[in-house]
Amino acid sequence: MIDTIVEGAAIYDGLGGLPVRADVALVEARIVLIGALGEREAVTRIDGRGLALAPGFIDVHSHSDELWLVDPRCEGKIAQGVTTEIGGNCGSSVAPLRGLAHERKREESASYRLDADWRDLDEFFGLVERNGVALNVATLVGLGTTRRCVRGDREGRLDGDELHAETVLVRESIERGALGVSSGLIYTPSRYADLDELSACAAAAAAAGARLYVSHVRSEGDALLEAIEEGIDVGRRAGVAVQFSHHKAAGKKNWGKVHRTLATIARARERSGLAVNADVYPYTASWTDLATILPDDVRDGGREATLARLEDAPTATAIALRIELDWAGLWNDILITTVESERNAELAGMRMDEIAREWGLTPARAALRLLIEERLAPQAIFFTMNEDDVAAVLSAPFTCIGSDASARALAGPTARGVPHPRTFGCFPRVFGRFVRGRRTLEIGEAIRRMTSLPADIFGLAGRGRIETGAFADLVLFDPERIVDTATYERPYAYPRGIEAVWVNGVAALRDGTPTGSRGGRVLRGGRG
Repeated sequence: MIDTIVEGAAIYDGLGGLPVRADVALVEARIVLIGALGEREAVTRIDGRGLALAPGFIDVHSHSDELWLVDPRCEGKIAQGVTTEIGGNCGSSVAPLRGLAHERKREESASYRLDADWRDLDEFFGLVERNGVALNVATLVGLGTTRRCVRGDREGRLDGDELHAETVLVRESIERGALGVSSGLIYTPSRYADLDELSACAAAAAAAGARLYVSHVRSEGDALLEAIEEGIDVGRRAGVAVQFSHHKAAGKKNWGKVHRTLATIARARERSGLAVNADVYPYTASWTDLATILPDDVRDGGREATLARLEDAPTATAIALRIELDWAGLWNDILITTVESERNAELAGMRMDEIAREWGLTPARAALRLLIEERLAPQAIFFTMNEDDVAAVLSAPFTCIGSDASARALAGPTARGVPHPRTFGCFPRVFGRFVRGRRTLEIGEAIRRMTSLPADIFGLAGRGRIETGAFADLVLFDPERIVDTATYERPYAYPRGIEAVWVNGVAALRDGTPTGSRGGRVLRGGRG
């Protein structure tokens, strides 16, 4: 008996072409038939006439990680049509955990009343499988996490023993199911890694069977071109594919640079045969730690060393002068999204210049006070990008989609702060803004960027396509109505136009409402 038949939808197979109108039959976790199935019996029949049926969207740049345990419903992603998330990005992963890396992960998880008592990916994945999860999950191993395991947050080049220890952790993580390695080269301690360390770790991953280096590059502003070249160099030296995370040019004086970086990537692909790709989110604002406004030398040594500098009055005065020069006239472009303490909870959703006025301080002094009171924990949205650049990155055929957001819900433990609207609207926004609006992409090509392209880059077997035998990860939507509704002021809003979502044949969303099912799987090494 067939479990489900979706009747008469316009089927986009994920490969970028025009749709074909047909029926699709599901048995357990797989697509078993495609064609005219009117005479076939099924437990459930879904009327897809007037709708599009596509492979489930793959979010290549997620930061859900331990939130898969905190709230396994993952409703904010399911409601967007996402059926697979890849975590472990920007150099930070759930494992391995040793020393300071374990201490920090336990601190972070404790705020969700979660005990991070696992030490490696086997243990973490086992917890996810026993708990169940709504979508498929996979992860990279973060080179910030592995470095923290062997050297803490101390700056400087790793010695031979430390580098060996780090490459061992990388190999073990790949053997336990990580898809590749990631770096976050603006964050401590990842930013201390040099080309030799990055290449050695990427080569260790390749030797263990995962030939993929994913990078939040060292600069997305003034040194963007050099940062892209460094990433390509890692790929060449280690013999691995390269994925550039959330590719952008930040700061008005850098707008337009993406045309040069995209040309650089294209040359690397054509001349050396190197597999180089990128991902992007369809917004003009980034979302990261407020502490990134601090100069690099102020952040040397990690959190405690940074706080000691900020709490020293003469040093803080000098730091405030430096960041006031860097951010003069731009404080309204910083929107605080998340704070940890109750005393500052009302600041979430306020701009940095508003907070300064309320506190009677200069914006730089207000920012330092907030960082001290919240122990560097605040996150913020930075309005530093240009939509023409976003469209240019989207137009490159090697670019896929990544939300750069964790799986949140409208209520419950993950509904905290004022998150970036991409948390709830990333994938539908591509259709509403860049397919129907700006016409940057045709719909079939937009779907390819969300399905078969990321599946191929990250090695997700049986995912990203509608074909007989593929996993039944599917999204049924109205191509004329699909759109995001989340805004920077009111981000907790599900998109419109998505009717149903299946994960491994299990209905995860029905009539636009998440079902709460946990049909997802752990994809160790892309399989599962």
